[in-house]
Amino acid sequence: MYKIEWASRAFRQLRKIQSLSEQKKIYHEVGKLQKWPNCQHVKALQGRKGYRLRVGKWRVIFDIKRALYVIKIEEVKKRDEHTY
Repeated sequence: MYKIEWASRAFRQLRKIQSLSEQKKIYHEVGKLQKWPNCQHVKALQGRKGYRLRVGKWRVIFDIKRALYVIKIEEVKKRDEHTY
């Protein structure tokens, strides 16, 4: 089982989301990443290192440190043309 680590930037981005229900949903879906690689709505990023998790209109950008069994959450962004 993988450990989830939040970058301070990503956690601030999560807390800035005005809808408390969306915050909780994102946090819950990120928690499911502990069961890597059996996760839904995850794709490898193209043109840069890492993965993205889709949670409704939000995208969670993360990277995996396989040797340490750690998933580091790097960003939480609303999906638009500037997300990636």
